[in-house]
Amino acid sequence: MTDQRLERGQQWLETLLNLAGIATTVDTQQPEHSNASNYWLTIDRDKLTPVQIEHLIGTDGATIDAIQYLANASLNIHQEADLQAGYTIELDGYRHRRAIALKAIADEAAEQVRTTGKEVILQPMSSAERRQMHTFFDTETDYRDLATYSRGQEPDRRLVIKLAQTPDDEPSQLAGDSENGD
Repeated sequence: MTDQRLERGQQWLETLLNLAGIATTVDTQQPEHSNASNYWLTIDRDKLTPVQIEHLIGTDGATIDAIQYLANASLNIHQEADLQAGYTIELDGYRHRRAIALKAIADEAAEQVRTTGKEVILQPMSSAERRQMHTFFDTETDYRDLATYSRGQEPDRRLVIKLAQTPDDEPSQLAGDSENGD
């Protein structure tokens, strides 16, 4: 089953790239944990020109984010729950570099919230990046005293970081707000 999902993702991305006139291959990486269902599909940069790489990543990652969204939507539609998976599209180390940048943004925002006691609203980012930020704050021990939620509507949806609420605090939810997710 795992290999089937991985092969399906690889074939889908290679077909998409071929339809776009981009002759390259896609390398795959299985999740580290046996129960994980997120697969990395890495576009081989060696067969691409710098201009092709730039176009496939797009301004602020917009193109690679769109490809990733399409991959996840297309590959999971009409699939039984146990055949669904998450796919991360990588090219030229973009996701790795972006994760480092997002971690720096998270660290800076966390420091600001702790210093001022006020929530920090970040610049708009893609839903994939907001989920990644939520995951940073949910899983890293450095952020246990903080909470996140998303506010607003696309394309201006933003991540909000605040001090974690005590059980006595009442959450104030505005239209378009969602706690720890999108």
